[in-house]
Amino acid sequence: MALSLGWHIILACFGVAFPAMIFVMHLRGIRRDDPVALGLAQRWAKTSAVLFAIGAVSGTVLSFEMGLLWPGLMGTFGDVLGLPFAFEGLSFFVEAIFLGIYLYGWGRMPPRRHLLMVVPMALAGVVGTFCVISVNAWMNVPAGFRIVDGEVVDINPWRAMFNDLAVLQFLHMWIAAYMVVGFAAAGVYAAGMLRGRRDRHHRLGFVVPFVFATVAAVVQPFVGHLLGGNLGDRQPAKLAAFELAETTESPSPLRIGGIYVDGEVKGALDIPYLGSLIAQNSFTKPVRGLDTIPADEHPPINITHWAFQTMVGIGMLLMLGVLVFWFFRWRGRDLLEHQWFLRCCVAAGPLAVIALEAGWVATEVGRQPWIVYGILRTRDAVGDYSADLWWLLGSTAVVYTLLTVGAVVVLRSMTRRWRAGEAGEEDLPSPYGPHSRLVDAGEAGR
Repeated sequence: MALSLGWHIILACFGVAFPAMIFVMHLRGIRRDDPVALGLAQRWAKTSAVLFAIGAVSGTVLSFEMGLLWPGLMGTFGDVLGLPFAFEGLSFFVEAIFLGIYLYGWGRMPPRRHLLMVVPMALAGVVGTFCVISVNAWMNVPAGFRIVDGEVVDINPWRAMFNDLAVLQFLHMWIAAYMVVGFAAAGVYAAGMLRGRRDRHHRLGFVVPFVFATVAAVVQPFVGHLLGGNLGDRQPAKLAAFELAETTESPSPLRIGGIYVDGEVKGALDIPYLGSLIAQNSFTKPVRGLDTIPADEHPPINITHWAFQTMVGIGMLLMLGVLVFWFFRWRGRDLLEHQWFLRCCVAAGPLAVIALEAGWVATEVGRQPWIVYGILRTRDAVGDYSADLWWLLGSTAVVYTLLTVGAVVVLRSMTRRWRAGEAGEEDLPSPYGPHSRLVDAGEAGR
């Protein structure tokens, strides 16, 4: 399940964030009669279609895994969780329908009506993501039911879907999606500029997603801080693992690095007061130590700690990078002329993906041993697949490897054809201009 989710979440980010970038680029093309912007929007839409098709396969695998691998969870709480999953399925179909209309509509619909086809596509991606994230938030703060004599009763699926963490956890993931897609897309054009392609196509293709990534990178630390509020009350073991708090200290230091071995913290760099300030919004309020929590309720401490610090460290690094770029741009210097900055931009995409994955590891591993916090332990929710587990994992790995190879081959083939079509051309013809109508008429005549 971890392999499937970790792979699929990257594609989900493109479904959430890419339509907004396509919309902005397309709108720019219409308003400024800019064929380069329209060409970029069209190419991004085709790329989005490829990723959507592959994501549909991986999402289908996940749907089967929810039922097959977690009978204790879905059998017990299926009625509680059914509503968001149903809405997620509807959102998937709406997104697919309008993506198809948008792709088919180039040169066949009035420009502004065609542009509006992106709106329901984007909204469907956001709604579908909210539905999935609300289920995960519910696992952290269960709501919308009571348990009487071992039976789940008084089910309120709306309360379960809109639980206390749903909005903030979704916002954190939504912004992370813009970081991943923004930095990844900008990195593609930065790589092109490193190879000498410094035309307007590459500069515009870099700037638009980089602006989205900038806003996301600057806002994300504040949203993450809000999401972490009261974590010490909700899940004290997770917070203790994040902070590597062996004992309760007041004030609590911020521990950078280090490992937890035999009940002791080794090799950490302590910064006084910052642990209390970041975790509790206080210079003196303590962070509850692991020694106050039963050992059978401890998460895998080192994995949780390092995943959390990886997410935060990369996030702060990316925020610093975008601030440096815009500071120098404000001062009249264009860092896109410097090879070192373009290399950093190429690296930013993979770093954003690593931060995303690390954040999910911190969230999921940090909740252990609970799958529904305080109510259902993971070992009681999972099915008994001890005999066939490695076959299941191996076959899943083969499926996702083939999907990855297929995605790379198709996207590289598309980019080669696009570059070949650009040879000797300053600008791409407008899909709504006279050129496109002449081409369509010529193809019809043939």
